[in-house]
Parts: sequence; C-alpha cells; structure tokens
Amino acid sequence: MSNDLTIGTLLDSESAAPARLLAAKLNRHTFWCGQSGSGKTYALGVALEQILLHTRLPLVILDPNSDFVRIGEVHQDAPAAVAAELAARDIRVRRSTAGEGEPLRTRFLSMPLRSRAAILQIDPLLDAADYNTMLRMEGDLSLVQDHDLVGFMRSHPERVRHQLAMRLENLGVTEWKLWAWGQRSVTDDIDERPDATVVDLGGFATPAESRAAALAVLDHLWENREQRIGRLIVIDEAHNLCTPDPATPVERLLTERIVQIAAEGRKYGLWLLLSTQRPSKVHPNALSQCDNLALMRMSSPRDLAELASVFGYAPDSLLERSPSFAQGQALFAGGFVDQPSLVQMGARLTHEGGIDVKVPLR
Repeated sequence: MSNDLTIGTLLDSESAAPARLLAAKLNRHTFWCGQSGSGKTYALGVALEQILLHTRLPLVILDPNSDFVRIGEVHQDAPAAVAAELAARDIRVRRSTAGEGEPLRTRFLSMPLRSRAAILQIDPLLDAADYNTMLRMEGDLSLVQDHDLVGFMRSHPERVRHQLAMRLENLGVTEWKLWAWGQRSVTDDIDERPDATVVDLGGFATPAESRAAALAVLDHLWENREQRIGRLIVIDEAHNLCTPDPATPVERLLTERIVQIAAEGRKYGLWLLLSTQRPSKVHPNALSQCDNLALMRMSSPRDLAELASVFGYAPDSLLERSPSFAQGQALFAGGFVDQPSLVQMGARLTHEGGIDVKVPLR
C-alpha cells in the first residue's frame, strides 16, 4: 500500500495530476472546514476512505448527522479490488436511532465522576452536598445491579442519596436509551481497535443525550491515553461539541476535554480531525493546535481573516480563492501535503449517509 492517500486531482495542474495527502502526517491535528453546500462532508468521506484503504490507523468518528453510518457500504461501480479491500475492513457502526443496526450504548457508572455529575447538573461547589455524596458513593458502585441505580440509592438510609435518586428520575437520565445497563458498550468496540468505529449521535431524543455519548467516548479515550495507541478522532460538526461559549455543564466538560486532547493528546497518539462550517464557532484553543488545514468554499470575510491569522502556513493568495470554489474544491495546506495545493476532490467509493433532500420537480 502507498504511504500517500490519493484524494483527487490538482486544480492548477494541466495534466490533472493526482492530489495526495501524506499519511504519515496524520499524526497532527487537522481542521476541515467549508460552508454549507461546499461538499465538506462528502470530501471528508473521500479522505476517510483512503485512510481505511492505506493505513492501519483506527478511526473513531463522532457523527452527529448520521453522515458516515454507511461508510462500510461500497458503491456497486467501485473497482473490484478496492471493494474487496474495504469489505475486509472492520467497520463498526453504533446507531442511536431505534431499530437501525447495532445500538449505541455506554456505561453511565464507568464515566468519570465529574462527567456523571455534569449530566446530573451538579456543580462541585454550588451543589457541594450532592457532589460529596456522589464522591462517597464511589466505593459502593460495584454493588449496583444492572438498571437499578435509583433503587440502590433509595435503599440506603442516607437522605441525600434519596435526593440524588429523585434528581436522576426528574431529569429522566436513567431512561435514556444511551445506557448499556449490562449490554455492550461502544467503548468495548473502541478497545478492540477496529479499523473504524462510527458513533452515530443523530438519533437521540435530546441534545443532552447526544453530548453525553460523545463525552463518554472522549473520556474513555483520554483515560486510556497511556496505551499510546494511534487513533484519528474525527469530530464532524465540531462546533456542537467544542464551542467557544459552552452553556451547560456537559458542554463545558466536552469543550474542556477536546481542548485538552488538542493541547496534549498528540504525544499519546490521540489525533483530532475537527470538521465544521465556521472556524469562529470552534473554541480557539482547539483551533490553534491544528497543523493541517482543509478549506472548502468559504464566503465570509471574517472567517477567512480568522483562518489567515491562525493558519499562517496557508498562503493568502490561495485563501482568497476560497469564495469562488465550486462544490468539491478545496485548499489543502500544512504538514499533510508537500506544498499548499488546490484540489478537486475525487468520487466517493462508499455511500454517504446524510445526503441532501432534493427539490421535487413536476
């Protein structure tokens, strides 16, 4: 297999020379952006297919719009050899939509204390008694039977545990479809190191449940960072999980965790690929750690100015062409290309999950 990933053709090449990414430089954080309609998600799929074909780098894809749930399904017209290669890959898709594929589950009690407290909207200082009770309960959690956390807490004579049980019920947290309660967790899949684990976040009833699922995955990866297993963590629509102005406790922890991985994760083999429509919607401390840039059509002067200030390795003369990009055209700059290049992205080999709704014609 080649160390270079062919993703399309060079726009400024008279002979339509192939455009390639350097696979070895995916051990740097990547920022992938483009406004709605630019072909951002489709193009990202092209790159992920090439990573699956030509590397052994495990992918963990946080997928809020179910765009990558079909990345294991090859088009009928794909070359036979390529189709066979992709069919041999271990791609696991964990779905949040009821009745569709393998369910996305994780273990509430395996999450860090801070994360569980955030889900219950308990602040360590403002809700000191509740948080302290959770802290003192840690040694007893091994006694909890599956799906009986509330009953376990109510069976204890301490009244504050009864209040925590009431909070769990009032918030509806114990009824979330996310919790494994004795079933298989998505973290079990991640630990087995498949070629790709697609974490479909789009089918949960509430944004809180979706964000809790993402937090569980990122917490698990960070807690096991000392294993130093190289992984590419793809966060699509990253502005939903790493906002500059997080409002809820879970949003704050998610942003904190992603910024932490951006700042310290590289040496542990935790490499981010953050994909979004606008750079201003992603926390600047995550954005500034990205050494690779993929930029598709971007018409906002403010966003282009921010990209120019953060990604000094992207030439202004090429950034200025972004507003005129056709769908599927992109600027690649940074360590994962030999030199900044304009690219016409190639065709997908697998099916795209969240395709646009077409206008009905008479």
